[in-house]
Amino acid sequence: MPSLLSFVLLLSVTLMALLASPAFSTSRGTLERPQVKTRFRVNLKYVDSGKNLTKFQRIQRGIKRGNHRLQRLWGMALDSNDVVQAPVHAGNGEFLMKLAIGTPPGTYSAVLDTGSDLIWTQCKPCTDCYDQPTPIFDPKSSSSFSKLSCSNDLCKSLPQPTCKNDCEYLYTYGDYSSTQGILAQETFTFGDVSVPHIGFGCGQDNEGDGFSQGAGIVGFGRGPLSLVSQLNEPQFSYCLTSIDDNSKTSTLFMGPKESFNITKTESIKTTPLIQNPSQPSFYYLSLEGITVGDARLPINPSTFELQEDGTGGVIIDSGTTITYLEQSGFDLVKKEFTSRINLPVDDSGATGLDVCFRLPADSKDVEVPKLVFHFKDADLELPGENYMIGDSTMGVLCLAMGASSGMSIFGNIQQQNMLVTYDIGKETASFTPTQCDNL
Repeated sequence: MPSLLSFVLLLSVTLMALLASPAFSTSRGTLERPQVKTRFRVNLKYVDSGKNLTKFQRIQRGIKRGNHRLQRLWGMALDSNDVVQAPVHAGNGEFLMKLAIGTPPGTYSAVLDTGSDLIWTQCKPCTDCYDQPTPIFDPKSSSSFSKLSCSNDLCKSLPQPTCKNDCEYLYTYGDYSSTQGILAQETFTFGDVSVPHIGFGCGQDNEGDGFSQGAGIVGFGRGPLSLVSQLNEPQFSYCLTSIDDNSKTSTLFMGPKESFNITKTESIKTTPLIQNPSQPSFYYLSLEGITVGDARLPINPSTFELQEDGTGGVIIDSGTTITYLEQSGFDLVKKEFTSRINLPVDDSGATGLDVCFRLPADSKDVEVPKLVFHFKDADLELPGENYMIGDSTMGVLCLAMGASSGMSIFGNIQQQNMLVTYDIGKETASFTPTQCDNL
C-alpha cells in the first residue's frame, strides 16, 4: 500500500481530575449532569509545535502516526461486529488542548480525539505509567474526586467493563498502547469555565509510547462517554491553522458558534452527518464524487458509501493529517493530478507521500488543478495549500493525500483555515473559510 500521511494534532488540554483508587473516594451510583455553563473556547496546538522541524519533517512524523491511526480506525470498523475480540480504539490525535482537573485545579495537556469517546488521564497510584510533561494526577489531592459505581450509566457504556469493588475499564489501541484503571468523576476546567461531575478514566496501568506528548486523551466522539455527550452541548467547532506555521494558535469552541460572536455565513457549506450503528462514535460524511481541474472523476458511486455491515464510508477526523481515499478512488485522483501537473514525477519516496513532483531550482509559482470534494449538498472547493505541499529545499511538490482500504478519512490538512462545525442536533457538518489565527 502507498505510504500514507497522517498529522497527529494534539490539543493542549489542562487535565486534572480523572480517576482515583478505591482507598480515598466515595462511590457514586448516578452521575450528576452539569447544571452550569458548559460553553467555552480553548486553544489547540499541534503535537509537534515548538519543535525545530521543517515542514516536511513534521509531515513525515505525521505520516508515521497516521499509518498507525488509519490501522486503528479501520480495525475498529472491522471489529465492530466481533463480540469476542476486545475492541480497538483510535487513540492519538493531532492536537493538544489545555485543561485543568480537580479541586484545587491542576493543569494538564491532553490529546483531542474526534475518533474516540473515553476521557482519561494517568493517575496515582501508578502501576505502570509513561513519562508525561506534567505531574501525574493524584486523586488524593482533590476534594471533588469520586469513583463511579458499577451501576452508573457511564460504566455500563464501557465496551467491556469489569466490576469488582469499582468500575474498571481497559482501552487498547492499534499500536499496542493501552490504558487500564477505574472510572471516576471530577471537576474539569476549560479556560475560565469549570464543569463538575465529568466522568473519566483514571489510568493506573498505561503502556506504550503513543501518548507521551500529553497526559491522556479527551474523547470528542459521538458516544455517551465523550466530552461532547457528557456536556450535552449539541454543537462544537474548531478552526485549525495552517501546517506551514505551527506557532499560530488553533481554537476549539464548545457550544453554538454564535455564542462566540462568530456569525460569518458567506461561503458556508453544509452536509449531513451519517450515523453508523456498527461504529457510532465516528462522524461520517456522504462523499458523492471528486473533481480535479474541470474533470469530475469517473469514481464508482459505491466507492465511498457506508456498507450495511458497517465497513466503508468516509469519516471526518481532526486527528488524521492527510486525507485517505479508498484505493480505487485514490488511483483516479493520482492519475488525474499526474496528467495535469506539468512537472516530472518524483517517485523516490523520500517524503512519505505517494504523489510528488520535482520542482525546478528556479521555480516560484506552480499552477495546480483545482480540487473539489462533492459531499452531499456541499461542493467543497479547497484552496491549493490545503492539498498541495511544496518544499523548495527538497525540491518537491506533493499531494497531501494517500490510499486506504475499506475506509476513507477527510484529514485535517484539508480542513485548515476553515471553521468546521459539528451540529449533532441537526446532524450536519459545516465548513466556512476562515483565517483561523484571527479568531
